[in-house]
Amino acid sequence: MAAASLVWVVAISGIAFFWRLGSTGLIDETEPRFAEAARQMLVTGDWVTPSFNGEPRFDKPPLLYWLMALAYGAFGTHAWAARLPSALSALAVVALSCYTLQRYGWARPDDARTSGRSQRRQRWFAAWIGAALVALTPETLVWARVGVADMLLTAGVAGSLLCFFMGYASQPARPQGALPNRWYWACYLLLACAVLAKGPIGLVLPGLAIAAFALYLGQLRALWHEIRPLWGGLIVLGLTLPWYALVTLRHGSDYISAFLGYHNIERFTGVVNQHSGPWYYYVPVVLLGFAPFSVYLPQAMARLQFWQRRAWQRQPRAAQLGLFALFWFASTFAFFSAAATKRPSYILPLIPAAAVLVALLWSEAMVRAPRARSWWASGLANMLLLLAAAAALAYSPQLLGSNPAAPNLDRALASSAVPERGAAVLGLAVLAVLLLLARPAARRWVWGANAIGMVAFVALALMPAYELVDRHRQQPLRELAAIARQAQQPQEPLLMLGFAKPSVVFYSQRSVTFVPRASRAPMVASDAPAETALILARPPQLETVAGDWTWQRCLGSRGAYQLIRVATPTE
Repeated sequence: MAAASLVWVVAISGIAFFWRLGSTGLIDETEPRFAEAARQMLVTGDWVTPSFNGEPRFDKPPLLYWLMALAYGAFGTHAWAARLPSALSALAVVALSCYTLQRYGWARPDDARTSGRSQRRQRWFAAWIGAALVALTPETLVWARVGVADMLLTAGVAGSLLCFFMGYASQPARPQGALPNRWYWACYLLLACAVLAKGPIGLVLPGLAIAAFALYLGQLRALWHEIRPLWGGLIVLGLTLPWYALVTLRHGSDYISAFLGYHNIERFTGVVNQHSGPWYYYVPVVLLGFAPFSVYLPQAMARLQFWQRRAWQRQPRAAQLGLFALFWFASTFAFFSAAATKRPSYILPLIPAAAVLVALLWSEAMVRAPRARSWWASGLANMLLLLAAAAALAYSPQLLGSNPAAPNLDRALASSAVPERGAAVLGLAVLAVLLLLARPAARRWVWGANAIGMVAFVALALMPAYELVDRHRQQPLRELAAIARQAQQPQEPLLMLGFAKPSVVFYSQRSVTFVPRASRAPMVASDAPAETALILARPPQLETVAGDWTWQRCLGSRGAYQLIRVATPTE
């Protein structure tokens, strides 16, 4: 069974995370900034200060940059290597979720006191279903394939919480003052990774979940002594403090105000980059981000009967994984709902908790006949959600509209048959769910119909859509950046007019001057020491400054963009 689990984890992760990982280029705006900062580390040998386009980049700590740079050194500097840390992080979350559920995924608390064949089968089902749920949800599928810090943070947060629970559940009677067990040590190591991935949030999220869980059970003081936080704090500080000290000594208050102030405190207390939302912002985000399995979350939570606190306090530790996942989910959801700045990627760390909750629900159905009424209600919601997604896909070319960066994308999407294929896959999944629900003996396999539908959706719709969008939105910029890299003369500036596309910096491997208003281009170009300048812009913007150059020559035209060389104005 262990070998089968390994094959299962590798198979679903291979499809979800690694298959055609590098078939598209870097996606503007955020991903190229990470990728280029890592490339600069490798080129300059400066492993302390991340930089982008000649300026320090204080957005995130260094762990993702370090891992990307190592991948570049091993495999080359390209999109696949930039995304490899995210894909490996997702694989680690899937594998550890599977392992935890196999050991402690009891469907009912009383099952932990027995070791019958039915209970063992149920835990294996929980492990396999949980692994599939983590891997095959939109939130994970998207962020495991993008070279940004969210998936790495999730690996640190989810990994530390899962290791904490395994330490908690396996803790034997130990003498007072004894050191923590191995799982607690692993928890502290992963907390350090989370802090090096995205900062203090790597401590806040696990701390909230563990504290809420311990308070509910009335074990806060006992756990405090058990986990020995002083030792854990020394581990976390020993692994994280050296880099934070070095970067602070080098950049002083600039780093503190940018990273700790703007990118952490201000994101919680104020709206950053216009990313605001109402208090219920994450309700639809979870509904769609954990789709189609999200419709089973209310049923999965209610079956825990979490309002019966005294009953849970009497249960053995090994039987409390579902309760722990509930507090993990709720604390993360509440924290980001309270924050002023809201983005869909922020709730990625609660996806493994949601997967554990639903996996316990479905694994129980695999060994015990599910109740018809509750499963019909959730199944109906399941079908309605898939039908809504199918309808949205079918009409996506009309909903997409015109985009200046990819003016022909809507027509290309309409003629590609990708929306129809995606809608057909989801429609077949609806039919499969309906047929399974109609047969009581087959009702337990509804999760399988959803999982197979998601695999087919990835293969037949999601990846073709990614590649289609890339051809129209990103490929023109990559090709013009390659031309600029070959044609650029010494000290000749590269200007981008009217918009900022960081991918050009990565693919041209040159500094780019972003000029927000085209009218300022002659002034900016004249400040350069070279007699000529390269300009990347859309034709309407080039026309507004065409009379300001002594001469100009077109070096390339791709999609909505042109690259020209101009003679800079002289005074």
